[in-house]
Amino acid sequence: MSELLWILGVTLLIAVLALIGIITFSLKENVFEKILIYFVSFAAGALIGAAFFELIPESFHEFGVGHGHMTAPILILLGFIFFFGLEQFLRWHHCHEAPCEHTKMSFSYLILISNGIHNFIDGIIVGAAFLIDITLGISTSIAVAAHELPQEFGNFGILVYGGWKKMKALFVNLIASLMIVPGGLIAYFSAHLINPIYLIPFAAGNFIYIGASDLIPEVHGEENLKKSMVILSMFVLGILAILSVELFMPHTH
Repeated sequence: MSELLWILGVTLLIAVLALIGIITFSLKENVFEKILIYFVSFAAGALIGAAFFELIPESFHEFGVGHGHMTAPILILLGFIFFFGLEQFLRWHHCHEAPCEHTKMSFSYLILISNGIHNFIDGIIVGAAFLIDITLGISTSIAVAAHELPQEFGNFGILVYGGWKKMKALFVNLIASLMIVPGGLIAYFSAHLINPIYLIPFAAGNFIYIGASDLIPEVHGEENLKKSMVILSMFVLGILAILSVELFMPHTH
């Protein structure tokens, strides 16, 4: 029952991050863009850190390491390939700047659909992590939340730039984000049918793909050395946030 409470509490908390768009009501566009790049860098570090410090070690611990133990590497690659294919299918690359190059209203609906799907999958991943180990669940949730923050900023900006009223954009973005909750509940109540450990290496591939393919390219191209160092520092801070959970929180298995 404690796992269920963790899953419900954390997924609801992550879903509420969709309301972060309220902040933009009082921010100028150029200020918004300057702040966003640092959140993106932190999120990239958190996702990469969670993959390499938590999810991959847990996967190899469960499935074994070395010659003949190919389950974990295969599932990690499948997680990477799945999200690459998902983005290709939806014709959507996560946009973390507002306004984004995709401005048509029809594309705004596509963003909402893809955001809902992604949040639902995130919920399954978070739920599976908590079922295996509370510490693993917490570090996975931090990584997901860190990614959600710039993503929700970006999604909100795209919707507004695509012609949506700010309050309506905020509301529909929240509905899409709430899909993380049923994802987490499905992971919990289907644990007797599918061993959640198989989702952990899959999630590692997902995190590596998003961090390396989606987020890191967003922060490249900064020509100001001082800003580049701050961006790098935020990336390292994201990694350290996950490492601190691994080092200072006891595992439950």
